[in-house]
Amino acid sequence: MIYRENFTEEVFIGFLKRFVRNSSKKIILIVDRHRSHRSKAVMTWLQTNQNKVRLEFLPPYCPELNPDEFLNQDIKTSIGKKRPRNESEMIKNLLSHLRMRQKQPKIIQNFITGCHSSYAPKKSVNYICSP
Repeated sequence: MIYRENFTEEVFIGFLKRFVRNSSKKIILIVDRHRSHRSKAVMTWLQTNQNKVRLEFLPPYCPELNPDEFLNQDIKTSIGKKRPRNESEMIKNLLSHLRMRQKQPKIIQNFITGCHSSYAPKKSVNYICSP
C-alpha cells in the first residue's frame, strides 16, 4: 500500500481493512510502537476484528529487531540503483520490486530470521510486515 499523506490511525485502519479482506486465516502482524499503531481508534477496530488480526508490538526503539528495516534497506538499494526521474517512476519501481519480493517468500523469511526474533513463530507461518 502506498500512501502520500501522513501515516495516521485512519491510514493504518485502512491498511488493516484491506489486509484482512484477502485473508482466510487470522493474521498476526508485527508492528513498531508508532502512535498510530497504538491509538484508541486502532485498538477499538482490533477488538471488533479480533478473530481476523492481532498486533504484536516490537520493543521500544529496536530497529535491529524490526523486519521492516531489512525490507526498507532492500527497497532503497534496489530503487537507488534505478535512479527514478520522477515520483511516478519511483512508485512504478517500488511496486515492481515489492511484487517480485512477494514471489520470493524465502527472502522475506530471511528478513525475519535476521532480526533474531524470539517473538516470531517458526517456519510454518506466513510472515507479513507492517507499513
